[in-house]
Amino acid sequence: MSAKSPMYNDNKLKLGIFSANCSGGMAVTKVEERWENTWENNLELVRQCDAAGIEFMLPIARWIGYGGDTDFHGGVLETVTWAAGLLAHTQNIQIFATVHTAFNHPIVSAKQLATIDHLGNGRVGLNVVAGWNKPEYDAFGVELSAEHAQRYAYAQEWFDYVQKLWAEEKAFDWNGEFFQGTGVYSNPRPAQKHIPILNAAASEEGRNFAMQNADFLFTPVFTLEQATDVVADIKSKSAAVGRDVGVFSFCSVVCRPSQKEAEEYLDYYANQNADWEAVDYLMKLQGMHAQSFTPEALASFRDRFAAGHGGYPLVGTPDHIADELEKLSHTGLAGLTLSFVDYAKEFPYFRDEVIPRLERKGLRLPVSE
Repeated sequence: MSAKSPMYNDNKLKLGIFSANCSGGMAVTKVEERWENTWENNLELVRQCDAAGIEFMLPIARWIGYGGDTDFHGGVLETVTWAAGLLAHTQNIQIFATVHTAFNHPIVSAKQLATIDHLGNGRVGLNVVAGWNKPEYDAFGVELSAEHAQRYAYAQEWFDYVQKLWAEEKAFDWNGEFFQGTGVYSNPRPAQKHIPILNAAASEEGRNFAMQNADFLFTPVFTLEQATDVVADIKSKSAAVGRDVGVFSFCSVVCRPSQKEAEEYLDYYANQNADWEAVDYLMKLQGMHAQSFTPEALASFRDRFAAGHGGYPLVGTPDHIADELEKLSHTGLAGLTLSFVDYAKEFPYFRDEVIPRLERKGLRLPVSE
């Protein structure tokens, strides 16, 4: 029997950890203490998060790094394998696997995810990625369509195929535009009745895909006002198709006892010691091949890319960060992911100082023993 997914618990503000499977995490920095994505470090982190009641872990699927002195995201633990290992060592936390539809066959992905869902007693999640990064397509020898609509048409058929493989008990034939198969079936089916689906998107086509398929849309936010508008738009559009899609975004965290300490550390790692070559290449690729960020945002938020891949900055004391998280929650965001320069060393301070403040604000419930 599968466990109840923490993605649907009673916490008003869900929290997750983003990109711990990647070298550097989300901070494009050269400082010595930057995150090392070793298995040992990931295991230490996930155990901390599981015990603290954090809802989920979300990885980035990356195949080619961004260069620079650090080759940011050049070292990445493959997400399905990573998820399997973390599920085996935890009890409650949801572990998402991020899957590129362009690089993974639906039959293989359906079998992999169903298998590790049983391994984790019904706690795997699927983050569906249509893809955008041309160097990765080049590495796979796959053409990146210039048309966003074409990419999402492919992703839709991929997703429909996976869903049918999970639903059907008997063999069937698949005759689609992109996939064909005869006598197809997948056994075992997932332990969960419904695997939580997350989709990262900011483009119109991406959000339309999420409206139809995802339980949670993962999208960048830049200001509280913009976040309010984004959530309202997504809620309206999902309601129009008879669905209720939760909206998540991502944050970079520098939490210190004083505001001065936090701001000085931010300047230290994201300005004085930023890997600017990797930052600029990342931004160039985002501007050329992705619609996750507007041209204006790309021009204005170079520092945010260095600090945390463009994430919303949470920099300051525990009181300040708890207040900022409350403001973000009031925009209607259902949850946020967190990243740190060194996740496993910095998370305990956030856990001990920020989470109790969120509990007092009514945004989270204490973890039951």
